[in-house]
Amino acid sequence: MKQMACRVCLVALCLAVFVAASNAKPEGAKPAPAIDFSELDKLVPAELKEKNTPGAVIAIINGDQVVYQKAFGVANVETNVEMQPEMLFRLGSTTKMFTAAALLALSEKDKIKMNEPIGNRVKGLSTRVGQVTPHHLLSNSAGVRDFAAPVISNDDPALGNMVRSWKDEVFFADQGEIYSYSSPGYWLSGFVVEELYGKPYADAMTELLFKPIGMERTTLRPFMVITYPFATGHALDAGKPTILRPMFNNVAMWPAGSMWSNVKDLSRWVTALLNEGKLDGKQLLSPALINQMVQHQVAVPGESDSYYGYGLTVFKYKGIEFVGHGGFSRGYGSMIQMVPSRKFAVIVLTNKSGETMRKSLNKATQLGLGLKDEESQKPQTVAPATESEMNQYVGTYSHAPQTWEVSMKDGQLSMKFDGKESEMTKTGERKFAFGAQNENEVVFVPGKSGKIEFLFFELYGAKKIK
Repeated sequence: MKQMACRVCLVALCLAVFVAASNAKPEGAKPAPAIDFSELDKLVPAELKEKNTPGAVIAIINGDQVVYQKAFGVANVETNVEMQPEMLFRLGSTTKMFTAAALLALSEKDKIKMNEPIGNRVKGLSTRVGQVTPHHLLSNSAGVRDFAAPVISNDDPALGNMVRSWKDEVFFADQGEIYSYSSPGYWLSGFVVEELYGKPYADAMTELLFKPIGMERTTLRPFMVITYPFATGHALDAGKPTILRPMFNNVAMWPAGSMWSNVKDLSRWVTALLNEGKLDGKQLLSPALINQMVQHQVAVPGESDSYYGYGLTVFKYKGIEFVGHGGFSRGYGSMIQMVPSRKFAVIVLTNKSGETMRKSLNKATQLGLGLKDEESQKPQTVAPATESEMNQYVGTYSHAPQTWEVSMKDGQLSMKFDGKESEMTKTGERKFAFGAQNENEVVFVPGKSGKIEFLFFELYGAKKIK
């Protein structure tokens, strides 16, 4: 689980929180209603101070317009240079929506079908790896484990060299059995993109998406980044933000979390997504492609109205459907949250590891959508689990290298996890809390047989092995 920890952070906020383009407007568009976002001018600096975050850039889109765009704080704590809106940030897992869009674009060009084994079009893969489909990869339901990249390299061939070395051990389950977040699944998706397009992943992304959409400075390549103004990445050291040196880079991980972009470029992308693929009066993305990205491709276990699309999380809050993705990377945090039905979106970029400015993000969303503050709700009373119910859950569950051991003694379930054993408390339907302060929660998930075959923890599935 320690190997998974950084990837747990990558998109957890996308499921836990509810949440500018170019000035060009689609033909016939009406001006968006004026909304006062001035509260953010004080809230964002206050949150930066509270979170010990050097700086941030926030953009808000309403309809086809950027209605708020500001930079706050500093780009570098050593030089104290002011943050600027045009500065580039590494996005982390927000990259996944772009990898998904690129593979969908190639599918539209009949390079591959979404339910076709990738081995039909990509050679040199192991038999089991070759059997997975783009659908299962992009919806995080391919049964691929989440693990640290075994290859670290700055060379373009690294992605293919790594993926072609994979054997059956990269899987914890069969495809289609359960949702489980997997950056390696997106590394594989990016390799499929470069193989089908015939150029390295970074170049394929530029030609398939960045250039057509007018994302002029967006890139995967750090040597391109340093030719433009960019925000320096920081992490906390003894409670103070400190520059991370050297800048981390690994080509083998690019498709899951390594894009560099700024709010101007990202706002163009978001505006196109919110307006059925149209931007500057041109059809840059097909409505069908966007529709597939936001569809409820696979349900998130234990959640009501929470799904993963293709590179996007989808959930409801107060009856409104949100789609988006967050990204945590070394030195940076990002979040894109969109409400397609209202053509509204918020983009947050920061230069501190994992920071997504939750308070500011939520306030921007409340103001933009006219939502009221969350009312406190009384905790629901949950009946204790019966002995027959608990017996269903007993067993060992695996998402290598991590295991969860569930046992029952004297009518009480207990969990052995990460070397510690604790009692389990029922918190909902097939949901149990455990840990010293009941800080962890798991969901038990039935398989196709109807019997409990999986455990779901945070963003990961684990399969019952005994």
